[in-house]
Amino acid sequence: MTIETTTAGILALIAIMTVVTVITRFGGVFLMSFVTINPRIESFINTMASSVLIAIIVPMAFSGDAGSLAALVVTAVIMLAIKKPLPAIAAGIAAAGLVRYAGITSL
Repeated sequence: MTIETTTAGILALIAIMTVVTVITRFGGVFLMSFVTINPRIESFINTMASSVLIAIIVPMAFSGDAGSLAALVVTAVIMLAIKKPLPAIAAGIAAAGLVRYAGITSL
């Protein structure tokens, strides 16, 4: 199946992605309404976000360019130092932008 990259095609793709996102979000809540939350399930839910984040970050650390590696390092250092995610993410984005603006492509 292919969708043309016209304005209508792009809007159709956005609509499809919106519907899929809404279905998965509400579907997850609906399915979890049948599950009794015990400490083991609660622990699983709390660690799932971390595991998804790690699954995104690890490949970037090994195969990313200098900008993505700078963002990863700066974000981690700032997060460990001040323990606030928003400034850490902002500093990581700034670091990636500066490294890429400087034209550094590899370490």
